[in-house]
Amino acid sequence: MERVSHWVDLLSSALEQLPSVQSDAYELSAYYESDLWMEDYEADEAGELPDNMKRGVLSEDGLYNLLAEYENLVARLQSSEGGKQ
Repeated sequence: MERVSHWVDLLSSALEQLPSVQSDAYELSAYYESDLWMEDYEADEAGELPDNMKRGVLSEDGLYNLLAEYENLVARLQSSEGGKQ
């Protein structure tokens, strides 16, 4: 019971945050597909961005993999909605 209760609380909290995460994921995907991402990537490669600036979003494989994993999770959630309880 404790384990199930823990996971119910955890999943409930995650699902409450899902709308804002979906919005962020859409914005991130639009940025990745834009010319601006390539400009930022090239500026980083040329050493034009400050050293203390976070640049994880400019990791081409990292960002691609994150967006792919997000899409996989959304698909899993959608398929579980029609599944057995």
